[in-house]
Amino acid sequence: MTLHVGIDVGGTFTDAVAILDGRAIRGKAFSTRDVTTGILGALGVLQERAGLTEAEFFTAVDRFVLGNTIVTNAVDEQKYAAVGLLTTQGFRDTLRIARSARTDERDPHKMSPPPDIVERRRIVEVAERVDAHGEVLIPLTHSTIADAVDAVLATGAEAIAVCLLWSFRNPGHEQAIGEYLDKHHPDVPYTLSSELTPVYREYERMVTTALDAAVKPIVASHFDHLADELRGRGLRALVQIMQVHGGFLSVEETGKAPISMFNSGPVGGVTGARLLGRQLGRRRVLTADMGGTSLDAAAIIDDEFRLLPRAEIGGLPTSLTAVDIETIGAGGGSLAWVDGRSLLRVGPHSAGSTPGPACYGKGGTRPAVTDAALVLGLINADYYLGGTVPLYEEQARAALRKHVADPLGITEDAAAAGVYRLATSQMSNALRKITVNRGHDPREFTLVGFGGACGLFAASIAAEAGVREVVIPRDAAVFSAHGLMHADSVFSAVQTSPWTMDQPAAALDREFAALEERAQAWFEAERIPGNRRELHREADMKFVGQIFEVTTRLHAGTFGEADKDGLRARFLADYEEEFGAGTAWTEAEILLVNSRVRAIGRSDVQTMEHLAGAGEERHELTHRQVTEPLAGERTGMDVHRGFGALGRATGPCLLEEPDTTVYVPAGATVELTDSGDFLLRLADR
Repeated sequence: MTLHVGIDVGGTFTDAVAILDGRAIRGKAFSTRDVTTGILGALGVLQERAGLTEAEFFTAVDRFVLGNTIVTNAVDEQKYAAVGLLTTQGFRDTLRIARSARTDERDPHKMSPPPDIVERRRIVEVAERVDAHGEVLIPLTHSTIADAVDAVLATGAEAIAVCLLWSFRNPGHEQAIGEYLDKHHPDVPYTLSSELTPVYREYERMVTTALDAAVKPIVASHFDHLADELRGRGLRALVQIMQVHGGFLSVEETGKAPISMFNSGPVGGVTGARLLGRQLGRRRVLTADMGGTSLDAAAIIDDEFRLLPRAEIGGLPTSLTAVDIETIGAGGGSLAWVDGRSLLRVGPHSAGSTPGPACYGKGGTRPAVTDAALVLGLINADYYLGGTVPLYEEQARAALRKHVADPLGITEDAAAAGVYRLATSQMSNALRKITVNRGHDPREFTLVGFGGACGLFAASIAAEAGVREVVIPRDAAVFSAHGLMHADSVFSAVQTSPWTMDQPAAALDREFAALEERAQAWFEAERIPGNRRELHREADMKFVGQIFEVTTRLHAGTFGEADKDGLRARFLADYEEEFGAGTAWTEAEILLVNSRVRAIGRSDVQTMEHLAGAGEERHELTHRQVTEPLAGERTGMDVHRGFGALGRATGPCLLEEPDTTVYVPAGATVELTDSGDFLLRLADR
């Protein structure tokens, strides 16, 4: 018996998918504050549906991949452990100076400083100095280290970040501090910038190091609890964690740099969408992952999702490489409200899983997007999550009436339609940011919509954004968990190593060779078979005088003098792909700043049979009165269950699945793909 499991912990639901000897099983449970309880609840659903005892289920698992919100929630809510920072003398206020107050907000009265990670009283300067060439100017003594560590721990610091000015050129001083902490304070977690992100730009490096140290105690407590519970139930497989860069690492490797778990759940969805786009033969894919708290959007072009070399996390610039995901606070649990100007607003605050939307009947009194969908008639109150979770329309109406309809002087149905349309508009803007704003025509893309709430909105979002084709996976409600299982193991080794074309090619090749040695050691530690190993050389490059870089991939193998012209040509092409044709400053000298090696261990996941096929379903057709959300008119609408047995329909209609509902607007058609997913073609506008 072969059993693979993927778990995605969201803000409202914890989603789970298992592949048992080729048969797909899916389940959901409400997320919990301690994370572990929600995961165990979702695993319990899988176990029951697999027809196995607890012991049989957990001992059979040989692949366990987890995407979670532990780090994302800590950063978004700014609820960190008390972290201390050791930095070079004279640089205590780097985090406060930041990059000045420059933000997207142009009004100086509205500019605000970046959020605090470290209290200023917990920042301790260390008397040491290394120059830009790595030469020691002021040696770091044992007594200096001891005094600095004692001073930062005296402030109540639970973890320590160490970020010295030129440590990426010479890590010796940071390593000495690490050795001291290991010997004298082995219970204090710490992060060295020279190990986590040995690259230039001290501000971004300091932010990344401080964030990593700040979440280490939080992650350790959660994972220790989870590991104990899973081992107690008989799990023997390694727990693998999705990372911000689009691959996963073992829980042991993740513990060394937990900040890389930021956004790990949404990355699983992008991975799954890339696989689905490949199966459907679509070269340009947009993703829309709408869950309970947010919508996450990404673009996949020619089977590649975009990676950002300086990802922003929690409003802070970092030196992490991350999948480019546009996130807005618009999900099924997003709250609707009327502001002081009598304008309707949706989000960014969410009802979460507790108390949840008003219709859950769990104590929520404020209306959410799910309440609006229920009042419109798009959701069947008796068939939510296959009828396992009852919904209460009167409570949804009462919340909408009190907080939206009465303040605006409109009916409850009009209020619900307004909430739907505003949420749709906000989500379509997220798609425009990753298409139109980057020079792409949205009409050339297929939208893959997933997450428990997206089926109700995907067609409307696509229509407003100009996308003409939509695919809703049959397992949309747990699609990110499905994608997690198909992700690859990924390890990235990076080093600032300035190099120009007039320098010997061998010097650059030595830098890459050293990084590849680290990658090969990782392959061995992760026990990745040789036939599934890949190494990719990349370089962050720019024209001399510019501030930021563009990442360019080098060819495999040794880099020699004859390869310089090819590298220049690839950089110019990548530069113009990013900034537009004709923007390359071809006469300027090119500077290679960072060398990077990406090590990929390709996944080996068992083939999954369709979740449902036409021969396994029985079509049921009913009718329901629905307020058509875009027109605002009450109308009768066909409702299909067991759509696989029908195969094709014309909108307006609803497709009811056990854990999601798909809205097909007027003029659109829907049919099944060969893989059993829903393909919607929208009418021209």
